This record gives sequence, C-alpha cells and structure tokens, in this order.
Amino acid sequence: QVQLVEAGGGLVQPGGSLRLSCAASGSILSIYAMAWYRQAPGNERELVATITRGGSTNYADSVKGRFTISRDNAKNTVYLQMNSLKPDDTAVYYCNRAVLVGWWNWGQGTQVTVSS
Repeated sequence: QVQLVEAGGGLVQPGGSLRLSCAASGSILSIYAMAWYRQAPGNERELVATITRGGSTNYADSVKGRFTISRDNAKNTVYLQMNSLKPDDTAVYYCNRAVLVGWWNWGQGTQVTVSS
C-alpha cells in the first residue's frame, strides 16, 4: 500500500505564503493524476487542486490565482505553493490520487493555520 507523507504546513499571517510537499513511498506517484485536499474543523474534506500525469492543472474557485500545484516525478513528490493566504485557508492539507473513489490510505496531513 502506498504511504503518503505531507509536510510544510505551519502558522502564517494573512497574506503570507507556504509551500507544501507530498512524498509517496515507491516510484508510483508519477503514473497517477494527483491532488491536494483540505479539511477544516467541522467541514468535509474538499478538493483544492489537481495535476495530471502530463502536468495539466485545475483548481477550486476559492484558491484559483493564489495556489499552484506542481509535481516532480523524478523525486516522486507533489507540491502546493500557497500565496496570499487567508484565514479561510486554515485546514489540514492532504495529498492523494485525483479520483472520486479508490484513494490510497490517507496520510497524516499537514496543518496550515492562517492567523494574525
């Protein structure tokens, strides 16, 4: 089973930036479309951004123009560059396959807190 490890979260002031990373066990990540998801307290997990094998990207309206998803297949890693952060971006961020069902086991996620 693939293991996912997210990192890079933290506490940042509104308007600040963070770069999240997601590493997968084994050289498997490169053959799948990948996504970042987030879950805020009391809310369901939501899709934030997706990236295909070829690098095409798509974003939730709430983050469009502020977040950038990318991938380095050689490093088996997916990234999420987050700029102009807002308090509403506060959540635990996860990466996984860009699918509706059949995810790999979820990692522990990385906490992002946007607060002054």
